[in-house]
Amino acid sequence: MAIVDTLAHGGKWVWGTLLVFVAATVASATLVTKTADLRYQRDVNRMVFNDNLGVLEEVKARLGSTSDSLNQLMAATPVVPSNQAYLVVSIEERQLWYKQGNEVLFNTQIATGSGKTLVSSSGGKQWKFDTPRGRLSIQGKEIDPAWVPPDWHFQEQAIKRGLGLVRMERGMSIPASDGSVVRVSGSEVVKRYSDGSEVPLEATDGREIVVNGNIIIPPFGTNQRRYKGVLGTRRLLLGDGYALHGTNKPESIGQAVSHGCVRLRNEDIEKLYEMVPVGTPVYIY
Repeated sequence: MAIVDTLAHGGKWVWGTLLVFVAATVASATLVTKTADLRYQRDVNRMVFNDNLGVLEEVKARLGSTSDSLNQLMAATPVVPSNQAYLVVSIEERQLWYKQGNEVLFNTQIATGSGKTLVSSSGGKQWKFDTPRGRLSIQGKEIDPAWVPPDWHFQEQAIKRGLGLVRMERGMSIPASDGSVVRVSGSEVVKRYSDGSEVPLEATDGREIVVNGNIIIPPFGTNQRRYKGVLGTRRLLLGDGYALHGTNKPESIGQAVSHGCVRLRNEDIEKLYEMVPVGTPVYIY
């Protein structure tokens, strides 16, 4: 009753006090948020200006307590020692920015590494599908790139489809259940029939060569180990097998589903391809 009487008879000063308290709380929260944003803007500035990976490690160490909000961070212009443009990739937000000076030249959504681990059927080898963090650079550019699938691709397909796995070496022949023989002839993996005729076998992502219940790992240098169209229409090479590239699965953009590369829609990688020169720095969070 005392509280009710106080609110009834001294309402103005009570409500005024409450409003001041609320306003102070909101202002304090806003100040903390702004301080965190400014701190991250400063870190991005330092990282780009000094080309300092130590700063990047500091930022990464704090990502557990402060969200990786590059939409806000990159609204501020990093101070660069020249007018050189650079790329920034946020793994957390799955966004890419191409910036120069005060201007965002290009921004788009991307797909990044799934973070999953693949264990070989023998249990002796593991592959971790992460997009690498740090400072990289554009080392090369390709139009209509072909993908040469690593061994893990065939292991992944075999596990997914419940099949065995056989590595084919040059000079090796594999008898098939239909009486034909699968072998390597020059740059082709072919099926040789009893009449001596040979037909090159087709292989692409999800449609690998299967013989007697086993997925065949074709030798490097054969056409059956070069998949066209999987990487889209353009590729910007980052080194160590990583790249920014297009995709034949545009529905994957915005998700963490790749094996480590940064995927873009084909129309986006085509624009970026024309804009970005070899040697451009790439900062990946």
